[in-house]
Amino acid sequence: MKKFLLFVGMIALSLVLAACGSGEGESSEGNIPDEITIGYFPNINHVAGMVAEEKDLYSETFPDGTTINYQFFPDGSSFMTALAAGEIQGGLVGPGPAMNHFTSGSEVNVIAGGSTGGTVIMARSDADIDSPEDLAGKTFISPRVGCTHDVQFETLMSEVYNLTSDRVGGEMKHVTGEPATYHSMFLSGKVDVATVPEPWAAVIEEEGSGKVLIDTPDVAYGETLPAAVFVTSQDLVENNPELVQSIVDGHKKATDFINDNPEEAKTIAREKIADITGQELSASVIEKAWERIDFTYEVDGNVLQEFADSSYELEFLKEKPNLDGLVNTSFIETELASASK
Repeated sequence: MKKFLLFVGMIALSLVLAACGSGEGESSEGNIPDEITIGYFPNINHVAGMVAEEKDLYSETFPDGTTINYQFFPDGSSFMTALAAGEIQGGLVGPGPAMNHFTSGSEVNVIAGGSTGGTVIMARSDADIDSPEDLAGKTFISPRVGCTHDVQFETLMSEVYNLTSDRVGGEMKHVTGEPATYHSMFLSGKVDVATVPEPWAAVIEEEGSGKVLIDTPDVAYGETLPAAVFVTSQDLVENNPELVQSIVDGHKKATDFINDNPEEAKTIAREKIADITGQELSASVIEKAWERIDFTYEVDGNVLQEFADSSYELEFLKEKPNLDGLVNTSFIETELASASK
């Protein structure tokens, strides 16, 4: 009888220990939670997020039963706030917000790239602008002061054409506004030049209110700087690498799908943007924008550092930034090593 009671007690103890080890809210496989949330913006540089959602690609890299949610963001600040609060486990954001929050002390890691390219300098059709040298005394618009596209434009103008903005006592007047409004701003004559992320450059081209002054390859960091990066928290990188690897694996699947199935990816992007924003973009606009963007999960930390240094030299930053520790490519390298076997 004593042996029987001892045996029952051992079983009960083992069940208790198993329950303690599994953790509430986690799946039976490692430390993967039952539910995760991925964030992205409804724009052309974040197509990997749209494709992953539409094709349910994360279900292939997470254990069965894991619920994958998606959250959309209007800007990088709200995205980074959600990441810091644990509302999302990772997602696509512009390199500027990721770098700015990192240098401000936020514990964030760039674990993959999202896309490169897509910035175009457009001139109003009737502004009598034939070359960048004509921009002295003109008004240019960017999404925000010191944003990715602003830094790209001002770096080029200062280094190549010796023109700077009125922010630092220069000859060009600077205003800010949402890229979706640039077409109407051109029509009204309120601005002369715009540093434009796709697909809004293609919209301006199609509507005829502006012309390409400097195309993507000739913009500063035009083909090398990530237009979007995939980020997560350093806490997850350090304490739940299995979760982060599953996220990176799913993001890689989405990126590969885009490159292997561009026409279907374009359709997904067009429909997702319309569904989320209510704005219909023509197939020709998507096609034109696509030509200026490369979708890749690879990321070069040296390029991000060079870009951050330019932000400092243009006086957007008060202190010279050090991005050591921001980029962690180990999860990409692990996935690539597995794929080569």
